[in-house]
Amino acid sequence: MRFEKQYVVNYIGDLVENSAFVYFVSYKGLDVTKFNEFRDELFKQSAECHVMKNRLVTKAAELRNLDDLAALKLAGDTAMVCGTGDAGAVAKVIKEFAKENEQLAAKAGYIDGSVLTAADVDAIASLPSKEVLQAQLLGLLEAPKRNFVSVLNNSVTSIVNVVNAYKNKIEE
Repeated sequence: MRFEKQYVVNYIGDLVENSAFVYFVSYKGLDVTKFNEFRDELFKQSAECHVMKNRLVTKAAELRNLDDLAALKLAGDTAMVCGTGDAGAVAKVIKEFAKENEQLAAKAGYIDGSVLTAADVDAIASLPSKEVLQAQLLGLLEAPKRNFVSVLNNSVTSIVNVVNAYKNKIEE
C-alpha cells in the first residue's frame, strides 16, 4: 500500500476509534453548497463529515480489528460523520437534512462496537434529546419520594380534620 493510502487508512482508524459515534451517509447528487450547509449543521453538534473511499474505511476497520465494521458492505458515494458529542443530536441533524434534501440518506452507523442499520440511525434520531431523557429519569427517581410525602401529608391532614371536627362538636 502506498504511503499516502496508509496515512489515510490510519487517519480513518483514528477517527473511528476516537469518536463516540460514526454514521455513514449517502450524498449522491447533493451539490457543494448544500453539502457545506450539512457540514456546518454537523459542526454545531461537535461532529465532522469526511468523504472517504469505502475500501479505505473497510481496510482501516480490518487493521484496527473492528470486525463488525469491516464486515459492513458500503457502496456508492459515502460520507463518514463522526464526533464526540451527542449521537442522538447528530442523528437528528442527518434526519432533518435528509427531509429537506432527498439526495442525503443514512446508510449505516457504528456506535460502541456495534454496527447500526439505516433504520437504527433513524430510531436514534427519533429519541428525545439527552437533556430530556435525563429530566425524565430524574422525575422518575423523584416520584416515589414525592408520593410518600403526599401520603404522609394526607394522613396528618386527616388527623387534624378529625380533631377540628371533634373540637367543633364539643363547642356546640
